Amino acid sequence: MVKSLKALREQARACQDCPLWANATQTVFGAGDPHARVMLVGEQPGDEEDKKGLPFVGPAGRLLDKALESAGVDRAHLYVTNAVKHFKWQRRGKRRLHKTPAQREVDACHQWLEREIATVRPQVIVALGSTAAKAVICRDFKVSIQRGRFVESPLAPYVFATLHPSALLRQQDEEEKELAFRQFVGDLSLIKKALAG
Repeated sequence: MVKSLKALREQARACQDCPLWANATQTVFGAGDPHARVMLVGEQPGDEEDKKGLPFVGPAGRLLDKALESAGVDRAHLYVTNAVKHFKWQRRGKRRLHKTPAQREVDACHQWLEREIATVRPQVIVALGSTAAKAVICRDFKVSIQRGRFVESPLAPYVFATLHPSALLRQQDEEEKELAFRQFVGDLSLIKKALAG
């Protein structure tokens, strides 16, 4: 029997199935509309998310909000989560910098993602970034090649992957950054197309 998101969040808070919990401030579970037709799956919490306990509230989250607005998608009607629920980081000076989760850490967290999907039952799932795409679609999925295309999945009627917004933040050249943003908005526009179909 599928539990409520509140019950799942409480269970996940105690998870120690991989070593990441030891250096994280807290578990960052999904948030948003529990009956959302659309679920966005990111990679892992960042520094601000780790401190606040909510997904996509840092710089990447603000860029995601801007892109969703440009695509005509209201974040208030989405459920947003991550493939990995604890912040994996390395110290650089006084800063805690994101470190890509290992496959075993993604695998350890997969139970929570599966349960979130089973509880929310979205029509559309969007994987943001490589780690999310590997968790949602398959391990050999290449976002750089296959982004913005619907793939068959038992998880939801419409599933696709695109870049993680943090990839756009790392762009140095302003023209490239603007082009990447327009492409990202184009990918997110598939959400409305799927809901209309």
